[in-house]
Amino acid sequence: MYSSVNTIWVLLGAALVFLMQAGFAMCEAGFTRAKNTGNILMKNLMDFCIGTPTYWVLGFGLMFAGSGALAGGLDPFVRGDYTSILPSGVPLFAYLIFQTVFCATAATIVSGSMAERTKFISYCIYSFCISAFIYPISGHWIWGGGWLSQLGFHDFAGSTAVHMVGGVCACIGAAVLGPRIGKYDGSGKPRAILGHSLSLGALGVFILWFCWFGFNGCSTVGMEGDDVITSASLIFVTTNMAPAVASIVTMVYTWVRCKKPDVGMTLNAALAGLVAITAGCDVVSPAGAAVIGIAAGLVLPISVNFFDSILKIDDPVGAISVHGVCGALGTILTGFLSASEGLLYGHGARFLLIQCLGVLAVAGWATVMITIVFLAVKFTIGLRVSADEELKGLDITEHGLPSAYGGFAFAYDDTPDSLPLGSSGETPTIEAIPVVMEAPVGPEIASASGVKLTRVDILCKMERFDALKRAMFNIGITGMTACNVMGCGEQRGKTEGYFRGAKVEATMLPSIQVSIIVSKVPVSLVVNTARKVLYTGAIGDGKIFVYNVENVVKVRTGEQGCDALQDEDVK
Repeated sequence: MYSSVNTIWVLLGAALVFLMQAGFAMCEAGFTRAKNTGNILMKNLMDFCIGTPTYWVLGFGLMFAGSGALAGGLDPFVRGDYTSILPSGVPLFAYLIFQTVFCATAATIVSGSMAERTKFISYCIYSFCISAFIYPISGHWIWGGGWLSQLGFHDFAGSTAVHMVGGVCACIGAAVLGPRIGKYDGSGKPRAILGHSLSLGALGVFILWFCWFGFNGCSTVGMEGDDVITSASLIFVTTNMAPAVASIVTMVYTWVRCKKPDVGMTLNAALAGLVAITAGCDVVSPAGAAVIGIAAGLVLPISVNFFDSILKIDDPVGAISVHGVCGALGTILTGFLSASEGLLYGHGARFLLIQCLGVLAVAGWATVMITIVFLAVKFTIGLRVSADEELKGLDITEHGLPSAYGGFAFAYDDTPDSLPLGSSGETPTIEAIPVVMEAPVGPEIASASGVKLTRVDILCKMERFDALKRAMFNIGITGMTACNVMGCGEQRGKTEGYFRGAKVEATMLPSIQVSIIVSKVPVSLVVNTARKVLYTGAIGDGKIFVYNVENVVKVRTGEQGCDALQDEDVK
């Protein structure tokens, strides 16, 4: 006999947890660069789309094999062999979709850590593997009647089963891939690669926070009876308390340490608190939830710095620390803070030791299996895109999408100036021919100070702007102006992209225009340095324009000519 109340509650939870895919997509897109936004969105979509049939055919049966679900392949869905694991009054398919969206959440966690450098086909293979057997087998240990559940391991909604598994897979994936180009300087010091939209990142955090009430609260898989209603109410309170406190702690920590409150880290702290409370949200008090939030808020920035600076594992969105580290942390802290079994409530150390054992066992399982998967992919079809593809962005190289923003939003790419760019054309790359600047035919134009001034305008690819900028500063250029422009040469742009099946005729392509006024530095040095940095031998490397300048006036001091270009004040 089905319960309409319990069934509606489970289906509501499934819908809310499904919406978490949108939250993850917005977070990851906002914390990465604009040129990879389409790729991020596609991966979050395909995590769910690949995971749904995979979990239905393989994962659900493996996860609940103790019920005899694997005995007849897909036949148990017809014969009703899953009745022994179904929550009271909940139909089979309601429980199937509820578990499916949890599986998709574990898979999508990895997307952010492997962002901006992973082959799309390789990521799809990983997504299949985690939905088919990696998540379901450890999930069976915890939720499907396996050995951990028999020992008394407590992970109410998935700090370990979902989030730590995803975080461990993210860590291994990012380590096998290696850091993004330009993430570390010559001495190994990490360099900030800014995401293109904190607004998208914040929107993702708020969506996830909202959906987490379904992730945790609806894991009661019912709302009948006073005890269940009371439990669900407590879960909502603890689920809200931990991220709020974690965000405050991280804000204060970064404010003290960096002299300014860090927006991105504080947003991540909310997710860290949510992940940490998920294991024990039903058994800890609001005070216990606050303690878990304090721990997550302190551990998160320390963990991010550890992976970034010490281990040199490049994690663009902090998923390893948020989901892996804080998932394990929250599960272990439940061993201390559970009101019914916790060490701090006088119940002895046995439950705490079981929590620690469960974390280690699941982490070990995920580490071994995902390492095999990623190494197999790496040494067969390859895991990482080429350097040229990474610099151009995965939107255009992996999906033929000129821009996820229709050309209206750009982000400069902080790439090392020493990186050689290979030719993307069909003809072999030849060395750039140096330019010799000839004397002007007419009289030279001198400025008011008697020194010739020359304006050099450089049109270049967006991915080479930072390399050009550093090269100009290295030869003594004291200032420059840069702006986004759209344009094309005689080739009329590229027509290789598709949008909803229609060919994109991108006759105007995004570029950067850099303007430099030259006085003391030889014009030929500026021109040849720019060509050396920008040259690949392929169409679209850019153009350089040279003009005479009559005068320059500094607004603040009134200096003119060459003096106006210098940093020294009038004495």
